[in-house]
Amino acid sequence: MKTIASFLTVFFTLFFPFCANAEVVYDVIDLGPLDDPWSCAFSINDSAQIVGQVGKFPNSRAVLFDPTGNSNNIDLGTLGGDNSSARSINNTGQIVGWGQGSSSSTHAILFDPTGGGNNTDLGTHGGNMSEAWSVNDSGQIVGWAQNSSGTSRATLFDVTGKGDNIDLGTLGGDFGTASSINNSGQITGWASLSSGSWNATLFDSTGSGNNLDLGTIDIGVGFDYSQAWSINNSGQIVGWVQNFPSSRAVLFDPTGNGDNINLGTLGGDESMAWFISDLGQIIGWANDSSGDSCATLFDPTGNGNNIDLNTLIDPASGWTLQTATSINNSGWIVGGGLNPAGEIHAYLLVPEPVSIVLLGLGVLFLKKRR
Repeated sequence: MKTIASFLTVFFTLFFPFCANAEVVYDVIDLGPLDDPWSCAFSINDSAQIVGQVGKFPNSRAVLFDPTGNSNNIDLGTLGGDNSSARSINNTGQIVGWGQGSSSSTHAILFDPTGGGNNTDLGTHGGNMSEAWSVNDSGQIVGWAQNSSGTSRATLFDVTGKGDNIDLGTLGGDFGTASSINNSGQITGWASLSSGSWNATLFDSTGSGNNLDLGTIDIGVGFDYSQAWSINNSGQIVGWVQNFPSSRAVLFDPTGNGDNINLGTLGGDESMAWFISDLGQIIGWANDSSGDSCATLFDPTGNGNNIDLNTLIDPASGWTLQTATSINNSGWIVGGGLNPAGEIHAYLLVPEPVSIVLLGLGVLFLKKRR
């Protein structure tokens, strides 16, 4: 962990001052589609396969995006209803999310990546609704599912769809959500306490209930709850804490000892970390001093050297990057923002060649140190 921290300190010190002075660090690709006014990308794997959601109100569909931006996107279908969303794709191309059935109830899905409609309904815990939010490279799937009382429970799904789903429990309260699973099978998310509040959680994957409360942070306004959104293959966990109207992106202490790092903002009152890569790169969004939401690359040290990704693209592109949701291990980033036509569209950021070279040197440095 110290090696990774040292590398990231060097990387932020050497790489980003260069980026700040460069004209363009990333090229922006509009993932479309051209005939829909809304889309967002939620996940990208190391082969640059991208999944997310597109739609026209009131309906939306899960899609496998065409990374070239030519809008040859694949509609992944539903379970017989009108709506669906793809939330995660692993490095073997398995895609999970949720979709409506003919009764309009929403269930977790393992999608047919060809778009042929052979989607697997992952079921619930006896209730009407469930959603899958993350799949690791072994095909383990997590999310949430309602029980017979209608309460949402953090869930490790039976990938066969036979319904042998594992209830991961809570922190003493009634409900929970599992948001991310890494290749070691570590699961994070959030769960309620007996007080009724909820905290970021490292779940016991056996469902035995030995869950770890990851706590919150104190910045002087007494945050009431926290959520963990991503865990990488080194066990690093990111998310946010909130007490309306303020929120902060956080790098959580995975031991549960409370040494959580406040990742700050871009000068505003709110921020959120969506994802952490295996290299420790943390992305999400943060408000600037004007209150605008900006896609953000966070300084993992908590020293506040956060980068507004809008400053690293060609200003003539006409894009406003509002949030970054996923980054692969080549540094390719996806998210959502306003395109030049003023539509909310999914985007792909591809590093310019000089940026790729510098990132590659950083990775070599990290391997040597390891």
